[in-house]
Amino acid sequence: MGRCDRPSLAAGEPELPRSGDVLQVTREASVQFRVPIYFRVIRVHDWPTYAGWVWLDGYQLNDAGEATERRSIFVQTAGLRRVSGPTPAKNPRPGGRGGRRTAGTSPPAPPPPIAGV
Repeated sequence: MGRCDRPSLAAGEPELPRSGDVLQVTREASVQFRVPIYFRVIRVHDWPTYAGWVWLDGYQLNDAGEATERRSIFVQTAGLRRVSGPTPAKNPRPGGRGGRRTAGTSPPAPPPPIAGV
């Protein structure tokens, strides 16, 4: 497989994810995902693999849709499920707009000094 923007697909294979897609990755994608995860795609590698498999770089998301860990995963494209909407958020951050401070709120307290420094 030569260098290209995206790996090519054989007829009948599902469409590859794109950068920014949020996926639910389950056991159908790979046996390591017995407990499904949400995953935001950063990059689809064009590395040679077995037919129907792909390497993805991205972030594992928590239930609030926040990135918790950067990962590279090797999965079957047929087992990936796109999540509609921007994130799988169940409990959005308080204060709206991504948890930004709004006028009239105070900044967080500074951390305590380190002893012995």
